[in-house]
Amino acid sequence: MASNETPWVNAQMLIRKPVATVFNAFIDPEITRHFWFTKGSDKLAVGKTITWEWEMYQVSATVNVQEIIPNKKITVTWGDPATTIDFNFQAVDDNSTYVVINNYGFNQTGDELLREINNNTGGFTTVLDGLKAYLEHNINLHLIADKFPKGVASH
Repeated sequence: MASNETPWVNAQMLIRKPVATVFNAFIDPEITRHFWFTKGSDKLAVGKTITWEWEMYQVSATVNVQEIIPNKKITVTWGDPATTIDFNFQAVDDNSTYVVINNYGFNQTGDELLREINNNTGGFTTVLDGLKAYLEHNINLHLIADKFPKGVASH
């Protein structure tokens, strides 16, 4: 990475469902909870501040919704210090959607930045894997819950 480039995270996946279905899976917490967080305080809407919870880890995130372009893009900020996440949706055909998640605006440097980028890349890839399993096969793989099971030391 050149010194003038801003560090960012990128994860992507083809989901074999219509774009409106895939887009709504991120808007509606009643769907999202099957592949990402366990509880969301409300549906995403521009200007809203939403809380996403991962109850198994007793962790929550405050999410500020910046932009929504129906069936195209969702932009939120979260974290402390806050970073920006763009969820981009491209209809490949009537029954397939390419989802690209970009996360940027990191303030960390050095090893701390590398850890953050590594964790977020893995995390968003896991989210997309879970989304694919849930929407295409109606299976909740419990990927997020099983990432750090109780009683197992993480590295």
